Amino acid sequence: MKKWFELQHQDPNSKARVGLINTDHGQVLTPVFMPVGTLGSVKAINQIQLDLEIGAQIILGNTYHLYLRPGVDTVKSAGGLHNYINWKRPMLTDSGGYQIFSLSANRKIKEEGAVFTSHIDGSKHLFTPENNIEIQRAIGADFIMAFDECTPYPCEYGYAKKSLDLTHRWLNRGIIKHQNTSFDYPYEQLFIPIIQGSVYADLRKQSTQKILEYENPIVAIGGLSVGEPEQDLYAYTKQVCDIIPDTVGRYLMGVGTPWNLLECIERGIDMFDCVLPSRNARHGLIYTPDGIIQIKNAKWKNDFTPLDNQSPLESSRKYTKAYVNHLIRNNEMLGAQIATLQNLSFYTELMKQARHHIIIGSFSKWKQNIISSITRRL
Repeated sequence: MKKWFELQHQDPNSKARVGLINTDHGQVLTPVFMPVGTLGSVKAINQIQLDLEIGAQIILGNTYHLYLRPGVDTVKSAGGLHNYINWKRPMLTDSGGYQIFSLSANRKIKEEGAVFTSHIDGSKHLFTPENNIEIQRAIGADFIMAFDECTPYPCEYGYAKKSLDLTHRWLNRGIIKHQNTSFDYPYEQLFIPIIQGSVYADLRKQSTQKILEYENPIVAIGGLSVGEPEQDLYAYTKQVCDIIPDTVGRYLMGVGTPWNLLECIERGIDMFDCVLPSRNARHGLIYTPDGIIQIKNAKWKNDFTPLDNQSPLESSRKYTKAYVNHLIRNNEMLGAQIATLQNLSFYTELMKQARHHIIIGSFSKWKQNIISSITRRL
């Protein structure tokens, strides 16, 4: 039986740790940041660049979007999402719950599931815990997520409690369906439950304890980074990680900035995903070891120094800030590509450095020093 998650190193001065995720598409070293490829692609770059230039270990697809376009039958006919997009490394699919529940005016939640209106053509659809499993099974990622309700922020306690109870009932139905549904592809697929509870400590504790009853090797933490103060993000992340056993992998969904990642690694998180580095890149916000660059600003127009001379990317070392300023300001596709490569490479290198400093026992000191650098506005 596959050991999906193995704890390898524990930082002596914090909850930060290094682990190993095992899948039939390869191993993943943690802490890890997973680039988001919503429709089967990470916007502005291709899979060869993700693999050979960025060194991404695992990427995401989104069930809501892939279900609508190109459709499950197309992905299944291709032999699954790995074949369809020509990505040989591990993949994870979100259930689409966050996308559905963000369509507050165009969806209805009931015990059966969520009825929602397509943002493309206005057609109506129903996701239930059961058919969501069937859809994700057909898409074929290595990791599939439970269908849950992600509550908004702010959220009244009563609504958060009602939502959590529904999420737990949906989880039980999803697990039963997963256990009784055959898989179409020649590799194993792990179902990951999601801890919810908004910003209420008792609900977070209740949800964590409930989900641990299922003895999953990896669990997810959802419903954070949805507008709450950063200190709440850190506090509830710590609370949940303190309850989860060391042998269980922890995936914090939808987080976040580079400093968010480091703070949450220190509290015990292993896996992250977020659209932030790629989305910000397309709008000209560049992350570097020296600080944050808004490359659209006029100050960079005649700056002929490299975009990031510390980057492992040849493009970041050879293209100047002045040139990228020109490309982004004029909506040239090359600008989005260079900026996206830079940001995702920066995130990947940050995780690699984090793993190194955890192993040698200097993570907390390194984290404090690097956050003071990477948060500067240049």
